[in-house]
Amino acid sequence: MTGARLFIHRTASLTAVTAIAVVSIAGCASSESSGPPESSSVTAPDVGGPGDIPDTQAFVAAAFPGFTLTVPEGWSSTRSAEGGAFTDKLNSITVDARPATTPPTESSVQQDVDARVSTAPGYTPGSVTTVTRPAGNAVLATYRIDGPVNPVTGKSVTDEVERYTFFREGRLVTITLSAPVGADNVDPWRTVTDSFRWTP
Repeated sequence: MTGARLFIHRTASLTAVTAIAVVSIAGCASSESSGPPESSSVTAPDVGGPGDIPDTQAFVAAAFPGFTLTVPEGWSSTRSAEGGAFTDKLNSITVDARPATTPPTESSVQQDVDARVSTAPGYTPGSVTTVTRPAGNAVLATYRIDGPVNPVTGKSVTDEVERYTFFREGRLVTITLSAPVGADNVDPWRTVTDSFRWTP
């Protein structure tokens, strides 16, 4: 009789242990299934570097005597009959029109750049090439130069500059675009220079 009671007691204990183990395993499985999935469809926001123009930037027309182009909407601007300047934070677009008797060449544009900016702080020459835009051929000069000094920090960043010179009927129009080195502004700058048009 004593042996039978011992057998029953051991069987009951084993059953209880088994039940606890099953509950524990089920609890672990429930906890794992309620956690985040291994892969998530959430993507981090696109954070641009200094001088990056947002992909959502809108552009507006800017008309001058004899030509027009589009510029980023909302930028600060100064205008004159000969051109103007458009700026926002670390970026700038300047437009300059002047009379000329002959079309520009790569050599003449390089000489003009040397005369205007070669003595500026941080000037590093780039290349001079002829490119095609909807308004016709333009001579493109690239170079680097120190940007404006920050009035708070007293420091400046190095700017990458693209300078396009267009010509028609005795008139030169130069569009100069600048942004900090490393800024991804290829598409916005192309939007601006592609938009240039001569007007009657």
